[in-house]
Amino acid sequence: MTRHIPVLLKETIENLNLKKGDIFLDATLGEGGHSFEICKKLDGDIKIIGIEADIDAIEKAKEKFLTDKYIKNSDFVFVEENFRNLDKVLDNLKIENVDGVLFDLGVRSGNFEESNRGFTFQKDEPLLMTFSKKAESVPFTAEEIINEWEEKNIKDVLYGYGEEIFAKQIAKNIVLKRKIKPIKTTFELIEIISSSVLEKYKNRKIHFATKTFQALRIAVNDEVGALKGGIKKAFDRVKKGGRIVVISFHSIEDRVVKIFFKEKALEKKGILITKKPITPSAEEISQNPRSRSGKLRIIQKI
Repeated sequence: MTRHIPVLLKETIENLNLKKGDIFLDATLGEGGHSFEICKKLDGDIKIIGIEADIDAIEKAKEKFLTDKYIKNSDFVFVEENFRNLDKVLDNLKIENVDGVLFDLGVRSGNFEESNRGFTFQKDEPLLMTFSKKAESVPFTAEEIINEWEEKNIKDVLYGYGEEIFAKQIAKNIVLKRKIKPIKTTFELIEIISSSVLEKYKNRKIHFATKTFQALRIAVNDEVGALKGGIKKAFDRVKKGGRIVVISFHSIEDRVVKIFFKEKALEKKGILITKKPITPSAEEISQNPRSRSGKLRIIQKI
């Protein structure tokens, strides 16, 4: 099992600029890596609200906090929810404003290794790709997209969310295969992708199925819509002088963040702390290859 390693940890903590007694919203708690280190740095003197759609990740975060003798008595609450509803979470906790917000948009290692929901192409799993275990949390699964959507819509998802250059051929072959029998598992989908791309495409560092799987995951969880809604609500609820830090891992997410931050700066409502995104150092990438595509942007509310 791969140990979860928080990406751009030092840069995140420094740029959140939190102080003792502050209220911190971790909109993407994951297994609690960033929040744990923030809590340690401030000797537990900080209130942390962690939001996470995956209950398995919350349990791991709780274990991390509750087994550390220095911070187990600190003020933290972890909520099973999508960050698009962060306003409701804060309302339920009767918290009006927070001092800092973090969005770490990376998919945690556990989703690939333990979820059994179809995020990985290393194992044969059901094609779900839902972050939450709650069936009602998403309107459709990856299996439903693959087996029920029209060919053009599948192609648009693969190209729009995955920037997959073979989207048209993959979508065409999906529709042909599902006429024979429903496509139920990751290995069945990988076989179709393999038959749809050029041989040289399979010999790259990045697995040839990566972009298709990414696109389906983004569509199932409405990640772009959730980010647009969540980041707006976060800006509304952060105090003046407070900061929002976002770590993104592909160009679609980064574009959403860049545009939103720029709009707020032009409206004279925020100051761009980063004109260009901060990226992982060569040392971090060597220790954690999954960090290589990370981009960190920061805005401060005024």
